[in-house]
Amino acid sequence: MLAYLLRRILYAVPILIGVNLLTFTLFFVVNTPDDMARMQLGIKRVTPEAIEKWKQQRGYDKPLLVNSAASGAGKITDTIFWQKSASMFAFDFGYSDDGRSISREIQTRMMPSLAIALPTFLIGLVAYVSFALLMTLFRATALDIAGVALCVLLMSVSGLFYIIGGQFLVSKLWHLVPISGYDGGMNGFKFVVLPILIGVVSGIGSSSRWYRTIFLEEIGKDYVRTARAKGLSELRVLFAHVLKNAMIPILTGVVVVIPLLFMGSLLTESFFGIPGLGSYTIDAINAQDFSVVRAMVFLGSVLYIAGLILTDISYTIVDPRVRLS
Repeated sequence: MLAYLLRRILYAVPILIGVNLLTFTLFFVVNTPDDMARMQLGIKRVTPEAIEKWKQQRGYDKPLLVNSAASGAGKITDTIFWQKSASMFAFDFGYSDDGRSISREIQTRMMPSLAIALPTFLIGLVAYVSFALLMTLFRATALDIAGVALCVLLMSVSGLFYIIGGQFLVSKLWHLVPISGYDGGMNGFKFVVLPILIGVVSGIGSSSRWYRTIFLEEIGKDYVRTARAKGLSELRVLFAHVLKNAMIPILTGVVVVIPLLFMGSLLTESFFGIPGLGSYTIDAINAQDFSVVRAMVFLGSVLYIAGLILTDISYTIVDPRVRLS
């Protein structure tokens, strides 16, 4: 197990280097610091002096990869790549264009994101699996057909419709919860209950249909016929055998999502005014703050790789026949 984890971590290093080089190329080679300065300053205030001043204030006046004017290690370390990109491997994300510490902002905004993402994930997982099991239990009946039709209908509706419709119906029309905003502690419940509800409802269609497909595939296997031949009830077969053996494909889609919960939801947080990482990323894109965008792209890559490793480890817990060596 330890050797396997070490190999996976080592495999992740070139992937993260590739992501880092790609983002560096996009943000500093394709879109040069001069271009970033022009976008930030605006058309009316763009002068060569203003561009140089903007670059100096933010550390973009250095060479990209090699500083021939420096001596020793400074040829590498006194460059934009080393200070803006290589430092992210130590989770030193530097400062945004408005002078705020990106790492501190991430730590502050992580909890509001989790306040929405984690309950949505847990409640949704239980709801989706339960609904899929119900359709599987009554497969090929009117209830199953109606359930599939409902899933297709829900899948066909844009997630933006759920957000706007939920805000209008629950907040503006019924006045049950605030339409937007956020507060910490128990006072924050009234602000997050609607985003959580919308997140669960919007995912019923695709997730429940996918789980139903997994259960239907399992229910036609030989071990299910053997269990029925022993006289076990359909409920016992479904919950004690089918659900257990379907956990590996379920974990493939579930565990890998867990680390990404920290990244928050871009649309939900923006529309509900939640000061999480999702709205932080959207605000950075709108403000063309590329320091924040680079940091969030790199952090998302790290969390996704961590999710893949957790997925492989979870296989051994669910199915002892799987061995990591």
